Amino acid sequence: MSSTPPASRGSAPASRPGVHGPVPAGHALSVLLVVSGALGTLASAMLTYDRIETLANPAFVPACSLNSVVSCTDVMDTWQGNLLGFPNMLLGIPAFAVLLGLGLALLTGAALPRRLWLGLQAGVTAGFVFVLWLISQCLYVIGALCPWCLLVWAVVLPLFWYVTLHCVRTGVLPAPAGLARTLTANSWAGPVVLYGTVLVLVLTRFGDRLI
Repeated sequence: MSSTPPASRGSAPASRPGVHGPVPAGHALSVLLVVSGALGTLASAMLTYDRIETLANPAFVPACSLNSVVSCTDVMDTWQGNLLGFPNMLLGIPAFAVLLGLGLALLTGAALPRRLWLGLQAGVTAGFVFVLWLISQCLYVIGALCPWCLLVWAVVLPLFWYVTLHCVRTGVLPAPAGLARTLTANSWAGPVVLYGTVLVLVLTRFGDRLI
C-alpha cells in the first residue's frame, strides 16, 4: 500500500530549498480542496439558514438539534458561536467558497503563486486554531455538539495537515529536507491522530449521552 499523501502526488520535489514562482498541486490535494470547500460551504450555509429561522421564529427547532448534547441551537446561541459579533458561519461561507474555487483551479492544472500558497497556509492554520478552540468550548464550556460544526471540524483537520505538508515539500515553507521526508513517509499519521484525539475527547466527555 502506498503511503504517498494527497499533498505530494504531482507536487514539486522535497529537495527544493524554496520557491518564488508558481507552484502546482497534485490531483489528490486538489480534490481535497474541492471536497473540503464544498462540504464547508454546505455546512456554513445550513447553519446560516438555521440561524435565520431561529431569529425569525423562536419556536423553530433545527433538524440538527436532536437532544441536550447534539444541539445546533445550544451552540449557535452562545457568544462562542458569534465570536466577532456576528454568527461564525458568515465567515465560513466565503472562506470555504474561496477554497472550493482554488481547488477547481488546481484541478485544471493551474499553478498558484507562492504568495497565494502562503495565504492559503495562513488561512487553514487560522481555521485549524479556531476549530481547536471551538472543540474545547463545545466539550467543556457549552456542553453541546453541533452536527454541522462537526462536519467543519472533520474538514479542517486534514485540510490543515495536507496543505502544510504540501507547502513544506515544495519549499513554499522552508524546512529541513529530513523533516519533509519524515512528514511524507508518515502522511497518514496527522489525520489519524487528530481524528482519534477528538473522538476520544467526545466519548470521554459525553459517553452514552450522545444517543
